[in-house]
Amino acid sequence: MSSADRRHALRRLGPVGAHGGGQRDPGPPGRLKVAPSVLSADFGNLAEAVGEVASAADWLHVDVMDGHFVPNLTIGPPVVASLRRHSGLFFDCHLMMTDPGRYLEAFRDAGADSLTVHVEVGHTAELVAAIRQLGLRAGVALNPDTPFDAVAPVLDRVDLVLCMTVFPGFGGQAFMAEVLDKVAEVRAALDRRGLAVDLEVDGGIDRHTAVRAVQAGANVLVAGSAVFGGEAPWEAVEQIRHAAEAAAPR
Repeated sequence: MSSADRRHALRRLGPVGAHGGGQRDPGPPGRLKVAPSVLSADFGNLAEAVGEVASAADWLHVDVMDGHFVPNLTIGPPVVASLRRHSGLFFDCHLMMTDPGRYLEAFRDAGADSLTVHVEVGHTAELVAAIRQLGLRAGVALNPDTPFDAVAPVLDRVDLVLCMTVFPGFGGQAFMAEVLDKVAEVRAALDRRGLAVDLEVDGGIDRHTAVRAVQAGANVLVAGSAVFGGEAPWEAVEQIRHAAEAAAPR
């Protein structure tokens, strides 16, 4: 990135949000949203990396991995709190953790706005209720091989359903197109029941796979490598958005 581009990027930081979670507007449920994933950002310059996408992104996707539920260890509440001091973006925190219930309040206090837990860890209804009691948006995630039936009982209690299009743990993986049938199944169930719930996909999303995901019914697109792997991440966000908008059902 040239020095001029970097100065331009830093001006895109946007307003700093108040400390504590649940205070930023997520936008209307169902509206197309692009959520850059910090998993693929430069952790040595994380606040600057977030600033580079601030005015182009709708949400910031924060991947939290505990080294147990997935074979990787990333960040925790202190890093979220540090980022919150530099960004007013809506923080969409994805908890890939064996025991997320122990940390919900800590993430709320750090500045998370939404917490998503995996149905594979169990106690889904209790976790969703606990997240809501903290004043946060609640999401549930399904791994690629987890069937729709695992999330069906809580569809009317959540704000977001995340269908993983890779197996969680590491960035840069290839998009698993076979998950799109499940995305379509979730979308059909939400529409049939008239539920105002965001449907998110995460894994291998770029301006090409975003088209297929949106056509299947997703409206929140998490993108990591496709955004932060280039010289102008804000432009990558816009490219994904434009491709998805052109493909979105009318």
